[in-house]
Amino acid sequence: MHIQNIVFIVLFLAALSLFTYNLLRIRTYLMLGRSEDRFSGVGTRIMKVLCIGIGQAKIFRDPVAGLMHALIFWGFLVLITAVLEAFIQGFYTPFSLGMLGPVSQVFFASQDIFGLLVILSVIYALFRRYVLKPKRLTGDGNTNADATFILCMIMGVMLTMYGVNATKQVIHPEYAAYYKAHFIASHLMFLFKGNEVTFYNIFWWGHIVIILTFMNYLPYSKHFHIVTSLPNVYLSKIGPQTLDTEEIDFEKENVFLGAGDIEQLTWKEMFDGYACTECGRCTSVCPANLTGKPLSPRKIIMDIRERTSEKAPMLVAGVEIPTEIEAKKLISEHYITDAELWACTSCMACVQECPVNIEHVNPIVDMRRFLVQSESRFPEELMTVFGNMENNGAPWAYPQSDRLKWTEGMDITVPVAAEKNDFDVLYWVGCAGSFDARYQNVTRSVATLLDKAKVNYAVLGTEEKCNGDSARRLGNEFLAQMMIKENVETMKKYNFKKILVSCPHCLQTIGNEYKEFGGDYEVVHHSEFINGLVAENKIEIDESKKTDKKITYHDSCYLGRYNDIYEEPRELIKKTNNGELAEMKRSKDRGLCCGAGGGRMWMEEKIGKKVNIERTEDALETNPDVISTACPFCMTMLTDGVKEKGKSEEVKVKDFAELVLESSK
Repeated sequence: MHIQNIVFIVLFLAALSLFTYNLLRIRTYLMLGRSEDRFSGVGTRIMKVLCIGIGQAKIFRDPVAGLMHALIFWGFLVLITAVLEAFIQGFYTPFSLGMLGPVSQVFFASQDIFGLLVILSVIYALFRRYVLKPKRLTGDGNTNADATFILCMIMGVMLTMYGVNATKQVIHPEYAAYYKAHFIASHLMFLFKGNEVTFYNIFWWGHIVIILTFMNYLPYSKHFHIVTSLPNVYLSKIGPQTLDTEEIDFEKENVFLGAGDIEQLTWKEMFDGYACTECGRCTSVCPANLTGKPLSPRKIIMDIRERTSEKAPMLVAGVEIPTEIEAKKLISEHYITDAELWACTSCMACVQECPVNIEHVNPIVDMRRFLVQSESRFPEELMTVFGNMENNGAPWAYPQSDRLKWTEGMDITVPVAAEKNDFDVLYWVGCAGSFDARYQNVTRSVATLLDKAKVNYAVLGTEEKCNGDSARRLGNEFLAQMMIKENVETMKKYNFKKILVSCPHCLQTIGNEYKEFGGDYEVVHHSEFINGLVAENKIEIDESKKTDKKITYHDSCYLGRYNDIYEEPRELIKKTNNGELAEMKRSKDRGLCCGAGGGRMWMEEKIGKKVNIERTEDALETNPDVISTACPFCMTMLTDGVKEKGKSEEVKVKDFAELVLESSK
């Protein structure tokens, strides 16, 4: 064994030990958080890693920057062969991939190809950061310095690799025929003629030192995501996005009342902080941020990481936390303010865009829970909303006895569950469908279509209460769970096969979140259900009644990003209209929120531009005759927006169920 091998082994073991120590250190920080199961469904998780992690599927939502990042990532995967070769040579100097014979030529050629692609990508990344300066990459000086250092380290790894590959023929002349596959590096040999051995050693040691330094810099860098991003994709939610819930036992001690600081977050919410790439994609699509509100999803995640780094080491060590650090808290002027938390519409655009599947909405709701349940600190208008939900079972002040008033004056008889008992479909009307004067017409349209199709259905009527969505998103988990449990008990009395809803918030909550409370139902939105009835000719479209309008469709966040329903409403619009279906510039999974989700329906916008105006302007840019929706909240926000823009006479806002009824036989 040569002295070079001994020095390498000592350096390697020291670097590996330090890196392992830092991984274990961060793991102990995460263990401070609340427990959460993120390990079931191994097969599905592996597929997510292959598609989103290795395949970089989400990174290409921004094609130019996406290609740059993907090439760097894929380049590193391919160039692992060069790194392994160098490291094995540290233990056993005579080793070379040339031992693999002709197969080695594939490795050598790929190293040269991807090495060049990575170098070009790094150059573009530096140009983009310092010359193009996209808004979403804006950060403090430390952020730019950190990113620049990482990019320079990557460049160093590539250049030293080329140096090694250009000079190693002198060290291993027996594989010279195979080394010709280094078609770029071999053309650099003339630069080192006569001093190949010296330069080989310089490049080889430079390659090793840069990699080991890079590896141990990462745990202290904001680019630790290089290590954590793939695990974070693996650990991300499977299926629809739902809120993390602990069933509240009012008699239990230390009941979870929300997250006021890091130790009250789940370990996964803390881990998201270490996975953040700080790319700013989340903030660039946030409707609150786009309209001048203080919320930045990126900042929320970064603040969680910073607070963890500040407080967790002392918690783990069991030392007394200085008063000034303890007083900061996660929710404070030092980190995340109340105004940031209340600006969120829970639209999930941030989660949709995140290339490493960070879940921004969950910790925001956990912190709202703390403000509401521990601090009784929330916008004053919510006091009335919470009171109405508790006393009337709805956000509005209407009594339960008015839940069937929408049926008055109809030509059909709407069946009520209490009078029918057994039926195939429970039509969950929802609060807006019951009480909102404009949306009552949508409810009547759906009921009429069900009657035409001879569907065996019933409504709960005065037994129905708010599904709990707004209360949950607003942080009042006590109230939400109270209504959820009451609704589940009510539905247990009846025999039905599925639940039909018109409100996407009902779809999300009843369909995906009631399971935790014993309510495992098949829930379908009326876009899917009516589309099926039309396809089966149970509802027939009269060609003579088809409209000839220019229609644009607004995607509800809770229908689209939460439940992946995009095409059914569009299909129905096309079946009932001979005119153009014009897409907005932000549509489908890139659609902009109307501003009503996350309980924002019940709060005033006092900062910046109104979100619904921003979205209404998107719609009006298509010059439509009709703006179609599939959500009562969206209908309210867009109707108000059209009115505020002075277009009420020219542009109508309609649910597609109304369009189907108008064109049906």
